[in-house]
Amino acid sequence: MTGSELWREFDHDPRSPEFAPMRASDADRDIVLRALADAYAEGRLDRSEYDERAETVTAAKTLGELPVVLDDLVPMTGPVPYGSLDTRSIEELAVAKWEKSRRDAFMGFLIPTLICWVVWGVTMFGGFPWPVFPMIGTAIPLLGTVVQRKDIIESNKRRIVRKQERELRRQQRRQLPPSAPA
Repeated sequence: MTGSELWREFDHDPRSPEFAPMRASDADRDIVLRALADAYAEGRLDRSEYDERAETVTAAKTLGELPVVLDDLVPMTGPVPYGSLDTRSIEELAVAKWEKSRRDAFMGFLIPTLICWVVWGVTMFGGFPWPVFPMIGTAIPLLGTVVQRKDIIESNKRRIVRKQERELRRQQRRQLPPSAPA
């Protein structure tokens, strides 16, 4: 079993700082015990190492305690915690955010436009086409989103990277031992 297959078996990724403090279920422990048994069967662990790690797994209370047992047996990469996305993933997230903002801007244009034209058609068909003015007003954000695509995507990338950096700093602070009182 590859590392990415193993991590996908969990309901919540135990490598993620977001899920690490959650209580581990019996199913979570069974996944890790199965990986340890496979490593033992392949000769990557001797009997005493297997017993020691299996004991640690059965005593584990939280999800965050489980990856440590496998760190030298299973790659920690694959669908990874948010804080360590690769460049392609950052690009994909940034483009997805832009696409969402484009859809939102389109709906912000379409819905008021349709409502105004229906009201115009029901109340004063053939009169002055006043719905053109709200159309212009709601088209401006849509055009801005489409025209500034590259700038918006770059801005989204910077935000994503800053968010990752903050999350990594938070993780590092949590992992540091408490400082001794002065």
